Amino acid sequence: MTFGARLDKALTARGSACIGIDPHPALLTQWGLVDDLVSLERFALTCVEAFAPVAAVVKPQSAFFERFGSRGVAVLERTIAEARNAGALVLLDVKRGDIGSTMAAYAQAYLDPASSLAVDALTLSPYLGVGSLDPAFDLAAQHDAGVFTLALTSNKEGPQVQHARLSDGRTVAQSVIDELAERNRDAVPLGSFGVVVGATIGESVAELGELNGPYLVPGIGSQGGTVDDVRRIFGAALPAVLPSVSREVLRAGPDVPALRSAAERVIADFTFLRA
Repeated sequence: MTFGARLDKALTARGSACIGIDPHPALLTQWGLVDDLVSLERFALTCVEAFAPVAAVVKPQSAFFERFGSRGVAVLERTIAEARNAGALVLLDVKRGDIGSTMAAYAQAYLDPASSLAVDALTLSPYLGVGSLDPAFDLAAQHDAGVFTLALTSNKEGPQVQHARLSDGRTVAQSVIDELAERNRDAVPLGSFGVVVGATIGESVAELGELNGPYLVPGIGSQGGTVDDVRRIFGAALPAVLPSVSREVLRAGPDVPALRSAAERVIADFTFLRA
């Protein structure tokens, strides 16, 4: 099955939510842990135990593992493997973006099933040109994996680039969405090439209805985005929306039942997406 088909099936079976695994130093402290490798592993595997059996998608933030070097990456590998074994799709938040053989190497690291870091999908940055990401698109298609490309992000600096206008009048964000839509053409039930659109973008400067792929939607909760914002921004595209929540759930830890309950509340909040 393509990633788009697997995601569509998971959203129907488990509800529309992506739960983040972000071992931020402040969250480690809040959990009563210290900022070290042992705590990193305990945090990540507690999240897997709590979320992976119930969430459609879990999203480890790679940077918080990488900061511990090779041993942190080894914890990430175990986190990915155990989350997938528990039935969740794993979306790795790495925001890679480069050109030529370097982009191909990044794609191989995360999208080749032979890699110990292989995931169902990853995040990409298109700001060396969407075409520079072709090695990742090609390998994703080859291995039935997915990608989520940044389009309209929830950080305050994003509009400086994403709202800029091209010579044809489209915004940069619109051009990214249009190129991904072309790659999703004729995909059924859902394309495998998604975009990232924050729940805090206000009035959209792009047409979101023609992607035929999934929308990863961060910015909900701690960053100010709400369920009503999601309804307003996406309209007819709501069935393809994947709301992403991290800190609002992670603050319920380290108790596994409390974490699972927090994740299930998020899932319940977005049942209308597939109603």
